[in-house]
Amino acid sequence: MRVFNKVESGFTLVEILIVVAVIGLLISIAVPNFAKTRKVAQANICVENLMQIESAKQMWALETLKADGDPVEPDNLIGMTLYIKKTPECPSGGEYDYNVVGTNAFCSFGNQVTPPHVLE
Repeated sequence: MRVFNKVESGFTLVEILIVVAVIGLLISIAVPNFAKTRKVAQANICVENLMQIESAKQMWALETLKADGDPVEPDNLIGMTLYIKKTPECPSGGEYDYNVVGTNAFCSFGNQVTPPHVLE
């Protein structure tokens, strides 16, 4: 008479449930961090765009002899001139307000980040 030894291989239900719980825990920690990182990156891009706008405003004002308080039209800074090649786009969907010469530009999205004055 032959005796067969059954060797069972595989994972038990408890082991699978523990692995799924650990993966769920890691995802619940990681997803909010990714969202926060995305917002920080968008804010950084927005600040860089604002600094580019402010720099272009200052160059335009110096070359055209504009004084503080003179209005700035985006068309004066964008296009074939050397100031800005194309209109910067806010990564968060906001719009940039160029303001007048001597006043920092700002973004309509969120907390309205403003760059430090370029020529100070």
